[in-house]
Amino acid sequence: MRSLNVLRVTAGVHAVAICMQPVLAGLYLNGSPSGLRMHEPIGLGIVFLGLFQLLMATIWWRSGGRWTVPAVSLLITAAEVVQTSMGYSRQLAIHIPLGIALVAGTLAFAFWTIRERQGVSA
Repeated sequence: MRSLNVLRVTAGVHAVAICMQPVLAGLYLNGSPSGLRMHEPIGLGIVFLGLFQLLMATIWWRSGGRWTVPAVSLLITAAEVVQTSMGYSRQLAIHIPLGIALVAGTLAFAFWTIRERQGVSA
């Protein structure tokens, strides 16, 4: 039960952090260089949050949860690594749509963890 609660908190923090990214990018595009200065470290932090989320999802799965949870977490984390590399290489044609997909996917995952009951296996 504890691993699901930690997964829920992690997914929630992850979702909040990833939702901040478009706001910070918008601040930068509006002329504030501090938006970009904050966008980069939060982006790197999101990757680490994704890795921690993957760890917690795996622990929850191994204690009787659904196997799809770490699989989805792995996909999100892999996409975040690609997202970060596309941002550093200024490949905005990939960075922006992938960012939109990551916001949607991370939010959906966070809401799913809230609705999930402990001890359900598939």
